[in-house]
Amino acid sequence: MSAKNHSRQGKSFSQQHKVQGTVTDGTNPLPGVTIAIKNKKNNAVISDYSGQFSLTSSSNDTLVVSYIGFKTALVPIQGRSVVDIILFYDSTTLQEVKVNAGYYSVKESERTGNISRITSKDIDTQPVTNVLATMQGRMAGVNITQNTGVPGGGFDIQIRGRNSIRTDANAPLYIVDGVPYASDAIGYTQTSTVFPTVTSPLNSIDPNTIESIEVLKDADATAIYGSRGANGVVLITTKKGKEGKTKFDFSASTGAGSVTRFMKLMTTDQYLDMRRQAFRNDGIANYPAGDYDINGTWDQNRYTDWQKELIGGTSLINELRGNISGGSQYTQFLFSGSYYTQSTVFPGDFLYKKGNSHVNLNHQSKDGQFRLVFSAGYTIQNNDQPAFDLTATSTTLAPNAPALYDSSGNLNWENGTWNNPLANQQAKNKSNTKDLVANTILSYEIIPNLILKSNFGYTDLQHVESRTNPSTIYNPSFGITSANSTLYLNNSKRSSWIIEPQLNWEKELGKGKLGILLGSTFQQRNASRLFQSGSGFSSNALIYDLASATNRQVQMSDETIYKYQAFFGRINYNWNDLYIMNLTARRDGSSRFGPGNQFANFGAVGVAWLFSNENFLKNSSWLSFGKIRSSYGITGNDQIGDYQFLNTYNSSGVNYQNIIGLQPTRLFNADFGWEVNKKLEAALELGFLADKIFITGAWYQNRSSNQLVGIPLPGTTGFTQLQANLDATVQNTGLEFTLRTVNYSNKNFNWTSNFNVSFSKNNLVSFPNLASSSYKNTYRIGEPLSILLRYKYTGLDPVTGIYQFKDENNDGKISSPDDKQTVINLNPDFFGGFQNQLSYKNWKLDFLFQFVKQQRESYAGVAGMINHPNRFVNSWQQEGDTSPYQMHTAGYNAVALTAQSLYSTSDAVATDASFIRLKTIAISYNLPLKSKELHCLFTINGQNLLTFTPYEDGDPESTIGFLPPLKVITAGIQLTF
Repeated sequence: MSAKNHSRQGKSFSQQHKVQGTVTDGTNPLPGVTIAIKNKKNNAVISDYSGQFSLTSSSNDTLVVSYIGFKTALVPIQGRSVVDIILFYDSTTLQEVKVNAGYYSVKESERTGNISRITSKDIDTQPVTNVLATMQGRMAGVNITQNTGVPGGGFDIQIRGRNSIRTDANAPLYIVDGVPYASDAIGYTQTSTVFPTVTSPLNSIDPNTIESIEVLKDADATAIYGSRGANGVVLITTKKGKEGKTKFDFSASTGAGSVTRFMKLMTTDQYLDMRRQAFRNDGIANYPAGDYDINGTWDQNRYTDWQKELIGGTSLINELRGNISGGSQYTQFLFSGSYYTQSTVFPGDFLYKKGNSHVNLNHQSKDGQFRLVFSAGYTIQNNDQPAFDLTATSTTLAPNAPALYDSSGNLNWENGTWNNPLANQQAKNKSNTKDLVANTILSYEIIPNLILKSNFGYTDLQHVESRTNPSTIYNPSFGITSANSTLYLNNSKRSSWIIEPQLNWEKELGKGKLGILLGSTFQQRNASRLFQSGSGFSSNALIYDLASATNRQVQMSDETIYKYQAFFGRINYNWNDLYIMNLTARRDGSSRFGPGNQFANFGAVGVAWLFSNENFLKNSSWLSFGKIRSSYGITGNDQIGDYQFLNTYNSSGVNYQNIIGLQPTRLFNADFGWEVNKKLEAALELGFLADKIFITGAWYQNRSSNQLVGIPLPGTTGFTQLQANLDATVQNTGLEFTLRTVNYSNKNFNWTSNFNVSFSKNNLVSFPNLASSSYKNTYRIGEPLSILLRYKYTGLDPVTGIYQFKDENNDGKISSPDDKQTVINLNPDFFGGFQNQLSYKNWKLDFLFQFVKQQRESYAGVAGMINHPNRFVNSWQQEGDTSPYQMHTAGYNAVALTAQSLYSTSDAVATDASFIRLKTIAISYNLPLKSKELHCLFTINGQNLLTFTPYEDGDPESTIGFLPPLKVITAGIQLTF
């Protein structure tokens, strides 16, 4: 700490006078710093957004200046009127940061559970629109993958592996400012065709409004959420207003995005050589009339890089943000808004638009007993995309295929010899999403340390989505009219409310501290879905008007009500900051289960020993922090959908004597109950040299049983399956390591690093009668749930040039499923990230490398007029060749075709798809200005800029056949005054 004297010193005055100044870290102002007068109460002030403060004191007082992450400074006033203060970083105080654990907060040093955390400092540097994107590579045990680069697309998340056999029951619980946020898909398979999965609502959560994200992973952290905590809990806290002068903050950015990696495909010469060889191998001398690429119909000297043509465009990105915040000691406010647009890399004018507004109001009474917190966020998304992703077409289209446009600028159909891929761009996918999340927290301190609090939350989501297939996507010579045009509509709505009264009591008892929390939850969610289709229009101009369709059909129409009630509690005891015990329990009631099974009990115990506070280590010069913690508990899962235990009926849609009848859809199962997840963890946390080196290591084991699945029934029953509990057990085990280091720190230059890596293993421990069940060709005992069962590839026959495979049952033929017994494990072996943050004077650099060790399937090759990766030029051509790929065929060699099909579903296509990616990089410069009231920041942010991988078939993260993630770079300016 140092202080600069800008005015008179010397004579001490006993009378009160005003002191003002600025708090900085030596370079940048520090807002939110607490400045108090030593040994005097009720006189603290908070520095404003420009680091400035003012207070009234005596001339001989001493200021106590404190801020999380910095060393507390004692600054004598010594008669000065202006006192500028510089604070120095102190990594040890990071253990005093309070993290959000849901119903309570806890100091980092005192938590008994496993909680990972990122803050707005990590989030604001990323040019992303999805909350899951902000977490990629930054949290141990949290594996996130992006499944498409199309704007508005989704992400997949797994926290410590897959617990449920059902693929749709592994999502974590999302809590936004205390309000549960349903992450169930809002799309429809017939309208979300541009995405690999149906539309997710998570894009409605604007990263710009987020202050912090905490992920709860072990039983101690998640059991208080009971049945909803089996797959982890994601707590999202939005930004709040802060005390100080009214602050205006405006920023604007613009940028561009493009596909990260293309497949390396054959050129025209390589492709035609392959095709000629294929016909020679098939013994065909005269090329058939339909093989336009090689029979002279198409120009054999023409070459088009279809990846650059169809998905090689530039996505233009623009964003405007603004917020106003400030307030007094008792009332603070924040209003913010943003507007974001992004075009696509596809040809055509497609645009994703997103607007968000956020408001926060905090108030407390003068005596501090009554507090109110109100937060609300409203997001509107408009997404206009093509109905079909052109990625698969761009990788398979013959390189000498005709031009997209004719000489007149119209779509070129080349005399009916091909389907112009741009015609599909006239089929469109449009969606509009409106999402409101609001929350109010009221609290009152009845007596000292006894606080009554209640949380009131409300959500409302409305999603309208459409897909059109106009007749204009077909070759005009076919004579197809608007009578063949089709429209698909999706109208989904859901709203929910929640009330959670709570009573919290804390008391110091001698050397110990006792905390008791009691609460209850009352929640209801209403949802409706209406999926419709229409065909046969008099004109394509009327294609969005379902009433104009000749044929109309309701594909699905349902309304559901989900009711949830719970009672929960927590007892925490901390003895002398040495030994900590945390007990949590919850009794849940869910409308998704039948009588007798609607309620279940969940709970956990967590313990910690802060051995660095023991007398024999308390004054250690090298060990600054040491903690051993462990937890065990039971959480649950009710992600099965509504009414699954009941006899249910739906409309048959069949008109009989002007009456639409009902048909049964589900059988009653009174024994339908909860999935149960038992979690065990042990962890060690060590800090060295004043926490300049901080290491954590955790081992965990999660066992999920009583699986909720559909048990197949014989067709004679009239039903395909019965929803029931299966006595199968899934286990996830793993190791997680994190390392945080302060590499260098002084007035002008600071450098910190964060590293995390996770090793996880998922396996099916037990499954009674698996061999006789319908799952016998999907799972294996002792193997992960995400395996693929494939043929065993044994090599290429150098004499015939045909792929060979192992006959597992020795019946003399290769057939499925008996010979499909080789396991391919698609679970990552390990994953993590390495982040560095550097600052020098007014410059800051922040970058993160994400890495994943994994395997996935590669392109296997197909016969016909289809381009191939250029590695297929090295194929078998004559007897004795030892090439890795079999002889090419034009489709007339049945043996080669069969072998090609078997090869595509064999272990031969499993390949290393590990990667290291420069996930984010952010450079900023704080422009030095004479005015302390104005701050100007220039930023350059990048996403996915570099990828290092042995994978040859495009991007190693993307879903095959869909647009890879985009590499994005943006530049912006931020003004604060």
